[in-house]
Amino acid sequence: MADILHRIGVKNSTPEKVYDALTTIDGLAAWWTEDTKGTSDTTNGVVQFRFPPVGGFDMEVTKLTPSSHVAWRVVDGPPEWIDTTITFDVSQDDDYTVVLFKHEGWKEPVDFMYHCSTKWGSYLMSMKTLLETGKGAPAPNDVQISNWH
Repeated sequence: MADILHRIGVKNSTPEKVYDALTTIDGLAAWWTEDTKGTSDTTNGVVQFRFPPVGGFDMEVTKLTPSSHVAWRVVDGPPEWIDTTITFDVSQDDDYTVVLFKHEGWKEPVDFMYHCSTKWGSYLMSMKTLLETGKGAPAPNDVQISNWH
């Protein structure tokens, strides 16, 4: 198994604001992809994330701990993503709210995983920018890194 791991620090934010960016449709659409629908704020809810023109992912919300933890299981999307898990652990460290990100359970580190690792990094930076400045860079306005979207 292989995992994608990232850490970001959001200056002058709070765990509550980061949690809202991870658990509301408007928050998710402001940093990951504008085409976000579903139920993101309750366990067993399903959130649909679409990335034009290639498709997207459906995530089942598996755990929510207010202001500290969000967990999803991928229930639809590319075969490499099915049954992987995505978690965000949020904590305060001085003037920074720290987000520890994991995308766990990849069967092997295929080319698509390398792409996704870079894209996750760019989207997490989009969330950081959203929380620090009020404007993120969600798809389709995200940084393009290759011929995959």
